[in-house]
Amino acid sequence: MIYLQLFLSFLQIGLFSIGGGYAAMPLIQAQVVEKNSWITMDQFTDLVTIAEMTPGPIAVNASTFVGSSVGGVLGAFAATFGCITPSIVIVSLLAFAYKRFKGASVMESVLATLRPAVVALIAGAGISILLNVVFGGQTVNFDAVNFIGLALFAVAFILIRKFKVNAILVMCLCGAANLIINLIIS
Repeated sequence: MIYLQLFLSFLQIGLFSIGGGYAAMPLIQAQVVEKNSWITMDQFTDLVTIAEMTPGPIAVNASTFVGSSVGGVLGAFAATFGCITPSIVIVSLLAFAYKRFKGASVMESVLATLRPAVVALIAGAGISILLNVVFGGQTVNFDAVNFIGLALFAVAFILIRKFKVNAILVMCLCGAANLIINLIIS
């Protein structure tokens, strides 16, 4: 039964995550943390980091990770297959429609309408993860501010946006810095 639940949960995620992997993060969080309680919010934050660092689409990596955590190899297969099935069907249909109607103004209008929704989904995922790192949860609690996490976020943001440093290198540097700081503090 868990395999069917994994498949259906990630089928929904794959079906409604328009805009790529980052847009899928709030949907994945809703399914695996809030609705089904398969993983905790801290595990979800780790999942995002691992899924980002490993090769391949972030949503597929996340589905494989959650599936294997919950149901082993068969769970990983069920979740991954659920996640990619809508994309296979929808992309095939869209490729046909785009090839046939690529010059039509209706097609351009539909694509332009979806862009703000995608930006909102990505921003929501980012804010959710930032709140978890800085405040230790989904609510703002100034008594529990993680100043190390906040400082690492600021440094990473500046390095990536201003100096165009490779994001993977920045993630590795932040991980190493956090490890060193926590070893010194402990």
